This record gives sequence, C-alpha cells and structure tokens, in this order.
Amino acid sequence: MIFRTATRRDLPAVVALLSDEDSVVDPRTVDVDEAYTRAFEAVDADARNEIVVIDEGDGTVLGCLQLTYIPGLGRHGQERALIEAVRVRADRRGAGLGRRLLTSAIDRARGRGCTLVQLTSNKRREEAHRLYGSLGFARSHDGFKLTL
Repeated sequence: MIFRTATRRDLPAVVALLSDEDSVVDPRTVDVDEAYTRAFEAVDADARNEIVVIDEGDGTVLGCLQLTYIPGLGRHGQERALIEAVRVRADRRGAGLGRRLLTSAIDRARGRGCTLVQLTSNKRREEAHRLYGSLGFARSHDGFKLTL
C-alpha cells in the first residue's frame, strides 16, 4: 500500500469513493465534469491543501481524504490540520486501511508542525466515530453547517 498525494489521474476514483459510501462504484462510470476538474485543480494548486489516497500499489485507489492546513492566531499562532472526506472503498473496510490512512494524515500534519488535527463526521457514521476515538480524537466540540 502506498499513501500519496492524489494526481489528476486519480480524480475518477476519488469521485467514485465520495459518490456512494455503501457500495463500490466503478471509477469508469463516474462523470468527472468541469466542476470536479476545477475543484481538483484548485486543491492541487494550493500548498495548504492535499488529497491523500491509498494506492494498492498498482494505481488502484482504495481510500482518500482531504487534508487542509489552517493558519490562525489560536493556539499561539500554531497551524492546525483539518481532515475531511474520509472514505475507504466499501469492499475493503475492516482491514485497517482507514486507520492507516488517518495515521498517515496525522503524520503529515505533525511533520508540517501542526499542533492540532481536527475533523468532522456525519452523525450517522458510527463505525467511523469508533475509529476516530480509537486514534485519540475526542468529541470536544459540536459542529454546525449552513448550506448556501
């Protein structure tokens, strides 16, 4: 397994992972339109953002997450990392890939000098919450979203 920053070639597989949490979606069937391409290019061009993928070693993407580095005045001006869009392919869950992917992201953040890693998760994703707790994440805040 290789944990690496996603390339443009990985975009269909990442979109497939994000499109359906409960089943395996063939990346060849995903419509990667201009909006996805534009968003990927913006993330790829931003030094404070990266999409990390699990590559089976042959280019097959088994999981992904987005890692965003946030500067701020809180925590005495220390940078923090935000993890979002964590997904592991439905047929590969339960084998520790999510743990390894998150550990890789935490290590990336630590290596960059971040002093905090935070994430949000849909309240329905109870298995994911158990994983996050086992990695030391604490339910310390309530999150709020406003769809615009």
